Amino acid sequence: MAFRDLHEFAAELERRGLLRRIGVEVDPELEITEIADRVMKRQGPALLFERVRGSAYPVLINAFGSPERIELALGTQDLTGLGEELARMAQPPEPPAGLLDKLKALPKLAQLASFFPKVVKSAPVQEVVEEDPDLTALPVLKCWPADAGRFVTLPLVATRDPLTGRRNLGMYRLQVYNRRTTGMHWHMHKDAAEHLRRSGGKLEAAVALGGDPATIYAATAPLPAWMDEYVFAGFVRRAPVELVRCRTVDLEVPAHADFVLEGWVDAAERRVEGPFGDHTGFYSPAEEFPVFHVTCVTRRREPWYPATVVGPPPMEDAFLGLATERLFLPLVRMQLPEVVDMHMPAAGAFHNLVLVSIRKRYPGQARKVMHALWGLGLMMLAKVIVVLDEDVEVHDANQVLWKALANIDPERDLEFAHGPVDALEHASPHPYFGSKVGVDATRKLASEGHPRSWPEEIRMSPEVVEQVTRRWSEYGLGPDDRRP
Repeated sequence: MAFRDLHEFAAELERRGLLRRIGVEVDPELEITEIADRVMKRQGPALLFERVRGSAYPVLINAFGSPERIELALGTQDLTGLGEELARMAQPPEPPAGLLDKLKALPKLAQLASFFPKVVKSAPVQEVVEEDPDLTALPVLKCWPADAGRFVTLPLVATRDPLTGRRNLGMYRLQVYNRRTTGMHWHMHKDAAEHLRRSGGKLEAAVALGGDPATIYAATAPLPAWMDEYVFAGFVRRAPVELVRCRTVDLEVPAHADFVLEGWVDAAERRVEGPFGDHTGFYSPAEEFPVFHVTCVTRRREPWYPATVVGPPPMEDAFLGLATERLFLPLVRMQLPEVVDMHMPAAGAFHNLVLVSIRKRYPGQARKVMHALWGLGLMMLAKVIVVLDEDVEVHDANQVLWKALANIDPERDLEFAHGPVDALEHASPHPYFGSKVGVDATRKLASEGHPRSWPEEIRMSPEVVEQVTRRWSEYGLGPDDRRP
């Protein structure tokens, strides 16, 4: 089902027993984080804090913090299947040879058109217009003790490319400096940072807080610059996203958000932002970033403030990452058809470790896959890529460690490279640039310079497996962990 906003989504979570209301007063400085962290670590429920010290607005957190909730948010029980459909939609069509081919293409074009956003004249997010905004009235969280202040952690930041007019929606944290200014944490690799560079001066921006779950996810998705996040969200939710034009800037924002902060960023102005306890589990350092000047705030009459907490994994963002992994696997396969599966473990903080299984057919294929992945969008930031054989379950950490450690000769099977690294990569000697390594953990071929025969893996005969499975209850040993 397509949820209109976070309120509808939360109501469904509550109906399913996946949301808890907290009625006692809580402090947005550190206390909410400690509560949420304990709940996130055990994939506990979404939390709605109804009484937040110093603010009139409730806080919703951990809305996406389990596989069940992220699937519900995106309206599917098969994320990979949804990704396969996305890959088919994204595949360039063959040029129609005649009238019949053109007619066959019409249903696909009509389906694509149905995902385009719809601009409405009035919207819940503009029920109240505050022309003298005060950001300190929001229950913005201070998450960790050494954070430089309070940070907006789940913002949908809208900008427009000054050269092409193409819009972008991204998720970049905002440190609240005072009533009307925040930091704008735009890494150099991000589309919005490029928009600011192209502007050469002031760039209009708008920050939505809330909206429908699919649009919130879309702001985190590693989409190519040409793909509109609102169209992508419409595809995911099977219904167009309703947008409304901002009051003071030339941008469209989700009509069903809870708050919108309108304003501008100047390319010539920077201010120290951070430190901030980040999703790597470490504090990112204080650095200079652009400043966002808020000129107007619009909101619902009774809004909620949506937030998340990042820190030592796993946390809520692990499940947003899971959605990205599953949805974009089929697109990776379009470029690399030998890829069987892919996994980015939460402990790897998305960019530190990528596990890939492939159908290996020729010498050097694992290295070809490593370099091809480093050339795919934000996969360029992957620090370690481990390539395994097709029979390895990449989501089983024990199996991956066993096969990888057994199959590598360290001198032969490590492939070092240099290139861009994540802005949060603290181990690299230089910011934004460093080394990375690929690990060829596949079985080696004689044509790869391995003259010895590869050992046979120990497996029980299928007949005995079937016999023991059939007779298991006779042994009196309790449940059978291997039974399907």
